[in-house]
Amino acid sequence: MLGECKALANETRLRILDWLKDPAAHFPCGGDAVELGVCAGLLQHKAGTSASTMSAHLAILQRAGFLLATRRGQWIYYRRDEDRIRAFTEKLQQAL
Repeated sequence: MLGECKALANETRLRILDWLKDPAAHFPCGGDAVELGVCAGLLQHKAGTSASTMSAHLAILQRAGFLLATRRGQWIYYRRDEDRIRAFTEKLQQAL
């Protein structure tokens, strides 16, 4: 549970999870945003970060179990893992 909490201890990562909660609202031109997720480039542009910084944020969220990734050609699309997020929040609520 410590890894998940550390992943959420960053404002940019929290915003990423928020944006991916409703990708169509935050990435209206994203095309595949509903089906596959949102590509890292769109997330990077919205966050105003470098590609390497966004890659690090996405890797941390993925390792914590909050994101799922789908590769299509050279693009990787990210979406929330709602089941894992729900399990984490239930576990956190029990711990507190």
